[in-house]
Amino acid sequence: MKKLAVILAALMLCGCTSSDKAESRADDSSGFMSILGEAFKETVDSLIFSNDYSQLSTEKHGYGQGVQLDNENRPAGAIDFNNVYSKYNATAIGSADKKEIRLTFDQGYENGFTAGILDTLKEKCVKATFFVLDDYARRNPELVRRMIDEGHTVGNHSVSHYSMPTLTPSECVEEIMGLHKYIKDEFGYEMTEFRPPMGEFSEQSLAVTNDCGYRTVLWSYAYADWDVNAQPEPASALKKLTGALHSGAIYLLHSVSETNAKILGDFIDEALAQGYTFI
Repeated sequence: MKKLAVILAALMLCGCTSSDKAESRADDSSGFMSILGEAFKETVDSLIFSNDYSQLSTEKHGYGQGVQLDNENRPAGAIDFNNVYSKYNATAIGSADKKEIRLTFDQGYENGFTAGILDTLKEKCVKATFFVLDDYARRNPELVRRMIDEGHTVGNHSVSHYSMPTLTPSECVEEIMGLHKYIKDEFGYEMTEFRPPMGEFSEQSLAVTNDCGYRTVLWSYAYADWDVNAQPEPASALKKLTGALHSGAIYLLHSVSETNAKILGDFIDEALAQGYTFI
């Protein structure tokens, strides 16, 4: 957390406003430009990147939990990820010791279902994590405020949804800490968990994320729920979700899904009936 405090201090010193960041990004013909200013980049270079990230692999990995399961229904891909990358404070699955589930939602854009999802979570007394993009937070402040006020975790999904392993260490910091500062300034809330866009990462990007004071959170179950024009049938989707239950599960759902909104309450009820708890 000491490194996070240093970055935040640098953010305050650089004097960038929200409008400054939006305008600079809009004017960037190369597709990526510092949204936090040159003063911030210089501070990062001198205070943070004394670490030798050049020794870490920049090979891009596209995460997926895979289809191989152990005898406890836990996906091998998630377990392998933990074994290899937990040293960077990164996780894809929780403990096998307790029948616990974590619900997470990726918030790319608002499709009219998040309020209903929050209603269901409130009715069932279940908390979830919502990974938001910068644009989502700016367009839907009332929903972000409700997530915070109702005790959910708001996670960082980056400013621009770029593939993190394609960025330099400085650009990775901009993507993470630009949104961090906005959420802290606007909502008084300090995020601590990051989900890399598209589940893409490298050893280097995980290390940079960790040095920003963040834990990387991937998932141990996801299914094809994001295409709003090809929504899965509710009964089959519910069967998939309940059939994938396992201890330490981290479920990735997309809030743009009409199906998810419809079956969420039934999924929670079935998981509870099977002895699981939501954390």
